[in-house]
Amino acid sequence: MSGTPEVWHAHKFDRVERKRPYVLVIGAGIAGLTTAYELERRQFRVDILESNSRIGGRVHTHRFGTGPGAPSVELGAMRIPDRHRLTLEYIDRMGLTGKLRTFSTLLSEENAFLHTDGGFVRIRDASGPLCAAFRAGLAGQGPGPGGQDPTVVFGAWLTAIVDAIAPPDLREALRADLRHPLLDLVSRIDPAPHLRGAARDRIDLHSLFSAHPGIRSGCSGRLNSFLDDILTETSPALLRLDGGMDQLPGRLAARLKGRILRGRRVTGIDVRDDEVLVRVRGTARTTVRRADFVVCTVPFPALRQMRLRGLDDDKRAVLDDVVYCPATKVALHCREPFWHDEGIRGGASFIGGLIRQTYYPPVDGAPGRGAALLASYTIGDEAELLGRLPARRRHRVVIEELAAAHPQLRAPGMVLGATSAAWGHSRGSVGCATRWGKSAAACEEERRRAARPVGRLFFAGEHCSDAPAWIEGAIASALDAVNRLVHYVPGPRPVRISGGRGRGRTEEVLR
Repeated sequence: MSGTPEVWHAHKFDRVERKRPYVLVIGAGIAGLTTAYELERRQFRVDILESNSRIGGRVHTHRFGTGPGAPSVELGAMRIPDRHRLTLEYIDRMGLTGKLRTFSTLLSEENAFLHTDGGFVRIRDASGPLCAAFRAGLAGQGPGPGGQDPTVVFGAWLTAIVDAIAPPDLREALRADLRHPLLDLVSRIDPAPHLRGAARDRIDLHSLFSAHPGIRSGCSGRLNSFLDDILTETSPALLRLDGGMDQLPGRLAARLKGRILRGRRVTGIDVRDDEVLVRVRGTARTTVRRADFVVCTVPFPALRQMRLRGLDDDKRAVLDDVVYCPATKVALHCREPFWHDEGIRGGASFIGGLIRQTYYPPVDGAPGRGAALLASYTIGDEAELLGRLPARRRHRVVIEELAAAHPQLRAPGMVLGATSAAWGHSRGSVGCATRWGKSAAACEEERRRAARPVGRLFFAGEHCSDAPAWIEGAIASALDAVNRLVHYVPGPRPVRISGGRGRGRTEEVLR
């Protein structure tokens, strides 16, 4: 048993001495697949239980049609920051480095649209309306800068990004934080070196914050935590996988020796001193599977729906403490990439309303098979509202709203089909963990509690990492769980807590 004999023989586990340890991984998303891959490399026997009919979790590439040349769109993870070292390392291990391409993000396409108080404008023409609106917002706070003052340009464009990305419950609060104290801090430096464009009416936020990191020290925790997301999502250093992000989970799955048992929903977990029992509901019956160890990678809202036994009070509490932000994506299969006629070759528009962001993926369909459009990407309350609508109604609402900017959608036969993913509106399908508004210390404490194992039950997933909502976080959490499991040492006998659904009714044993 190469790779870990010193660990297992040192503790002389009866079962382990007879055979290689058996691990059940719950969830076949990136965290679960990475966990299984790394454990098998260390000579563990591993099976994965997946409730869905597909693998990949929140990596979900949809293809409009079958076979090569079907237009594709990402209904889940769609971008990789080039500083996410672990993600790029696994892409390389899976032989996918040659498929990395630049991801065109919000504000990167000059011909895309931006919603302003006066209606839709091209991003190339947006600075004037944005600065005027921002200056008007400062009117009630005393005299503000005039003209194309660099401080106003900074505030106007950062506000535009907040409006496009932030969920509605954060927007007004973040707007207030931008005006004070951040604008005061920016006014004490010289933003002029970071102005861009022929008219010097755009601001490079990334270079400004990089050159003056101290201005963030005066920001609220709420603004600071969201700035991290803003700067990452609008970075010029974002990548994608040509041919679909689902190639990464697909390649990981192909490397596994153990089974990926799909359509197996876990309904209960019982942590015992020398094993873990997992209650599994299949298509025909419910069974109880025994494992030396279990690694649970499902989001905590799904875990709360299971009958849990053997978890301590703090672990139960953190299942409720982690906050998930819903996200909804709606994609259209169009007869042709009509946006090319408007000079839009990528990037995204900010449409406002329920739609928020519209992305223009590269046209990867074979001639005559049309093109995919990510018509709407929303998070927070707008995602909740769209997600609650029946799918057909959801698609009609998005087409109607988007047609205000793209009337070509009303042309007969332009929309060939539609699909969507409402992350947060079905069992096991949630948005991503968020820690907006929390201090760095509070974020780390929540991560620690989320990732802490309970006896032979270990936890992974982006919610257990310091990079929530990213593939990087899923991989990092898997490596952490693997390391903890490999170096497992039996601790004191745990305090038994009656199991139940969340904090509700109890069940003494798994039957």
